[in-house]
Amino acid sequence: MIRKLKSGEYRLYSRKKNARTGKRRNLGTFPSRKAAEAHEKAVQYFKRQG
Repeated sequence: MIRKLKSGEYRLYSRKKNARTGKRRNLGTFPSRKAAEAHEKAVQYFKRQG
């Protein structure tokens, strides 16, 4: 999940909420949406690696 910040940067959050806190994990802040989307793809890829 990517959100645009007031600073103009984009932040990548986890897809699922933490059951204990009810919030999403911050997975990084990026200067462009394209960079955030590329990192999201990498995260999804590595989640599937054993």
